[in-house]
Amino acid sequence: MKFGFCVPYDKADAVKNAGWDFVEECVQTFLQGLIPDEQWRGMDKLQISALPIPAANMLVPGDLKITGPAADLKKLEQYMSRVIERAAKTETRTLVFGSGGARNVPDGFDRAKAKGQITEFIRMCAPMLAQHNVTIVIEPLNKGECNIINSVAEAMEYVKAVNHPNVKCLVDSYHFWIENEPLENLKNAMPWINHVHVADKDERVAPSLSEKSDYRPFFRTLKEGKYDGLISVECLKFTDHQSQGPRVLKFLKDQWNES
Repeated sequence: MKFGFCVPYDKADAVKNAGWDFVEECVQTFLQGLIPDEQWRGMDKLQISALPIPAANMLVPGDLKITGPAADLKKLEQYMSRVIERAAKTETRTLVFGSGGARNVPDGFDRAKAKGQITEFIRMCAPMLAQHNVTIVIEPLNKGECNIINSVAEAMEYVKAVNHPNVKCLVDSYHFWIENEPLENLKNAMPWINHVHVADKDERVAPSLSEKSDYRPFFRTLKEGKYDGLISVECLKFTDHQSQGPRVLKFLKDQWNES
């Protein structure tokens, strides 16, 4: 089991000193699919980083629409080909497909058509993912952030529809708890859970800082499903990795061991 933090590469020193295993970057600032190869400096950033960057989130920018009348699959294909190729170069093997702004269904737009557009987008990515040994994990987001794919159960509809080994599912404790999703949904999805995000339900702070969230039932379901991948803290209001990072890491490891 490896524990990491969702922070930029230039904070990796502090994260490493606090005992963490990796950092999870942002696609928009690290892999940068909107810029040409000659302007991309991702490999330089990787060399500077004190920790590996095995995962990256915020896959598609909000103005590059996946659903609705403005969706353009050709533009998305060009963008994703750059992102996936660069992810392989940096050994960023997991790309997190949250991207609420890009996939949010416009008001009045047919939801069945929007679902088909999302499925088509993921299917389009699949051969490129396989070629470069990169995986997309579909992230459920709570309804306050996005109006489609709001549960693990809903994310699994897309995973099963695409049915490709490089398309998996993510579970985020914050969104999972905000949506009051039953652990049974996570249990059923375990063969496809390929990445985990954690944060407290209370104001989305780092685990242990609010002292209000019990991760043990959540972790127990992961353990029973034999999960042994990455767990990333994705939270708000956290800047002092040097002093608070060890406390958060100890809390997570203790909760995992007790689950």
